[in-house]
Amino acid sequence: MLSVRDLDAGYGRARVLSGIGLEVEPGTLVCVMGRNGVGKTTLLDTVMGVLPATAGSVVFDGRDVTRLAPHERVRLGMGYVSQGHATFPQLSVLGNLQVALEAAGGPKEALEEALEVFPRLKPLLKRHAGFLSGGQQQQLAIARALVARPRMLILDEPTEGVQPSIVIEIEEAIERLHASGLAVLLVEQYVDLALRLADRFLILDAGRVVRAGPVAELRDEEVRSLLAV
Repeated sequence: MLSVRDLDAGYGRARVLSGIGLEVEPGTLVCVMGRNGVGKTTLLDTVMGVLPATAGSVVFDGRDVTRLAPHERVRLGMGYVSQGHATFPQLSVLGNLQVALEAAGGPKEALEEALEVFPRLKPLLKRHAGFLSGGQQQQLAIARALVARPRMLILDEPTEGVQPSIVIEIEEAIERLHASGLAVLLVEQYVDLALRLADRFLILDAGRVVRAGPVAELRDEEVRSLLAV
């Protein structure tokens, strides 16, 4: 479904990613891991087209999308939830979802489907997103991506800075979405969460892939040492 080959990217003259290779098969969940500052967010931004690739290719569902804009990738079935609970704070919860629905051009049923994933949002539809807790905003950000009915969901540390009760709800939601056949590319710091959710993993260091394999290998102490601060 997603194939990344020899991907380079960076900011100005600063190269952050060097020769990245990544595969996400249909219906699988791949977890990208690594210490802070190794290029995880840069990788997702480049896969989604927020940041242009300077070399290499991004192929989604057999189509080269390397030069496509983010909104074009969304229409092809890629859903992205960036780091930091990205919502429109001045809009209500419902307004946020409706904007996403209109942009995607999807049916109204897609909005209800997204709310079924996060029922906690249903009584909050009239509340401005800016007045939600961090965890509720994260749920809303994921629901907004789901309104477009993506075939692959890309999540950048969705549990970071979220209260424990909602971390559990977000984890359960990701698990259900994955079980339904949705492919997921997830950046996550916690090994235990990756072990519970993922099929495969890859570890970045200094903008390069230093280890990749089935998630069971994360139990190996040598592999865990690549994640130690």
